[in-house]
Amino acid sequence: MEGSIYAVPTGLALILVLILTAAAAYFLGCFNGAVIVSKYILRDDVRNHGSGNAGLTNFHRTFGGRLTLVVILCDVLKAVIAVLLGSCLFGGYFLFGKYWAAVFCLLGHMFPCMFHFKGGKGILSGGTIAIMLDWRIALVVWGGFLILTALTKYVSLGSLWAGASFPFISWYCYPDVWIVALAFLLGGLVVWQHRGNAQRLLHGTERKLSFHKKKEGSA
Repeated sequence: MEGSIYAVPTGLALILVLILTAAAAYFLGCFNGAVIVSKYILRDDVRNHGSGNAGLTNFHRTFGGRLTLVVILCDVLKAVIAVLLGSCLFGGYFLFGKYWAAVFCLLGHMFPCMFHFKGGKGILSGGTIAIMLDWRIALVVWGGFLILTALTKYVSLGSLWAGASFPFISWYCYPDVWIVALAFLLGGLVVWQHRGNAQRLLHGTERKLSFHKKKEGSA
């Protein structure tokens, strides 16, 4: 793991930093934009519609409108804050801190304790995390996502690429055992959350991207 001129936590301090970062990042992740906007502003929980997923795609398909931008802003900002927090708290191990915080932010987004552990699939927050980590990681993850989505109109196919490619490009950029382990956990979470989409893609029943507001969906 790389060092630097900045102080590196060790011993009990390291344990406390690990716990503090994990807790803070998790609760940041719990602020799910789609749930907050739909449940407390629109008074109509997005999880009761379409695929039942508390993510950007299902929110847009269900409600559409300008509030979609609020969902985007919420999910982007929490990922930015979580990664910056991890970077700051871990001092010389700032890269590990970024990945550590990213894992727990994504766990909070996907399994928010304040919303009965029923959250989103982590693509928007995960994509923001990729940008915060390294431009090369972002290029591979976002490039593949955008190309596949544009060519096939399947957001889920692009999402599966993002999750599957993330650990390998991280491995290429940072061949450190702890970084790679966290990267595989991050990518694995995204792929796992899209397992239903993968099944529908294989059976030809997955819905394609639409910019029209609809009440039923499967993404």
